[in-house]
Amino acid sequence: MIEVLFFDATETLIYIPKGVGWHYAQAAREMGAMLEPEALNAAFKRVFRAMPVRPVGEGPRADDDRGWWRELVFRVLDLMPAHALDREIYFERVYEAFADPGIWDLYPDTRPALEALAGHYRLGVVSNFDGRLHRLLEGLGLKDFFEQVVVSSETGVDKPDARIFQRALERFGVAAEKAMHVGDSPAHDWEGAAAAGLHVFQLHRPESSLTELVTALRSSRSLRPGD
Repeated sequence: MIEVLFFDATETLIYIPKGVGWHYAQAAREMGAMLEPEALNAAFKRVFRAMPVRPVGEGPRADDDRGWWRELVFRVLDLMPAHALDREIYFERVYEAFADPGIWDLYPDTRPALEALAGHYRLGVVSNFDGRLHRLLEGLGLKDFFEQVVVSSETGVDKPDARIFQRALERFGVAAEKAMHVGDSPAHDWEGAAAAGLHVFQLHRPESSLTELVTALRSSRSLRPGD
């Protein structure tokens, strides 16, 4: 009997409509440099995949992963044509931009699904994000749905390491077999949660949505068709 539903955040509940590259280019334009959004987006994806794994700790990381993101932004700029950007100022602008709820949006199915599930399950978030996620969820009107928001920078461990799921389970005081994790990443969400003993809902956007999650839970357990 599932009692707790954990959700991944980015690309599961929320997303960036204009794309990361657009906002990186906007920050550059504000500093007088013209960088192509498509090239920045490609560079970001390449660098993100190659970034070093953050060290596992027993508690919050000292800088809320800010230094990790700074290194990522600098590596992205290394892949761009020559420019006269002040890297430190550029990083500050980019870092703060992605803490702004205004550049993010909810998937159309996010709020209806959470409304359908709230009251039937205890809800939480397990995300490889940092403290900025709290501000985003508040600004997007989602925070009150969740009993706990567990982010990697504050727990000291990232998905797919099973320990982040174990720490989330400890916060809820629930056994793994009574929890399900919902996410879009095969490695971080599906494999990581399964390794920790949780049930897993494999989200395949855009082919599927959280509507299928609600339907599946209704057919298997507690949600009546009219709920």
